[in-house]
Amino acid sequence: MSAAGKAREGAAGGPAAAAAAAILLRYLREQNRPHSAQDAFGNLQREHGLGKTAVVKALELLAQQGKIKEKAYGKQKIYFPDQDHFPSASDSELKVLDNEISDLSSKVQILQQNCCLMESELKELKGSMTTPEMVKEIEELKKDCADYTEKLERIKSGANHVTPEEKEKVYKEKKQYCREWRSRKRMATELLDAILEGYPKSKKQFFEEVGIETDEDFHVTLPPT
Repeated sequence: MSAAGKAREGAAGGPAAAAAAAILLRYLREQNRPHSAQDAFGNLQREHGLGKTAVVKALELLAQQGKIKEKAYGKQKIYFPDQDHFPSASDSELKVLDNEISDLSSKVQILQQNCCLMESELKELKGSMTTPEMVKEIEELKKDCADYTEKLERIKSGANHVTPEEKEKVYKEKKQYCREWRSRKRMATELLDAILEGYPKSKKQFFEEVGIETDEDFHVTLPPT
């Protein structure tokens, strides 16, 4: 091997690096789209057993040799095949590609909408009860229903029911007592107001001296009639 050949092989890292470069060059030309070193490593590692370092070195070698193009985006580098190695597309081929792009874009949009719907449904399902939780809830509700049914039957079968006549009598007595309460409260208030007109002290002091307790002192309100 000549000195120049040895230098090239040394720069390439030996036959293993050359083989990795050949694999990557063929892959990039087949895909014909940009790849990062991580993309290429992830797609080729399982099939060809290439390591991350070998992929990076092979891509850098191919870029140095001008077989692929290299673009830097911040700290990341993107690699893609030299388009000069591909035949130029005719107008009809470009039109077909444009149609394919349009169709694929529509499909992507539909898939994105479906994904949003599925994500919404998944979120709703996560907030719902699970099947075991629902079974447990149903059993608890059945038990409550049985308890209420039993209680209702006991009430129906009891002998101490209030008749409509008795109920009406109680309501009438309540109205009568409330009217009497209201009447007496009004008379007491009028009497006390008359006394307080000539009393030198305050109403509160008068009530304390006499020992008068009001409904308000006990937070009692007169029920409506």
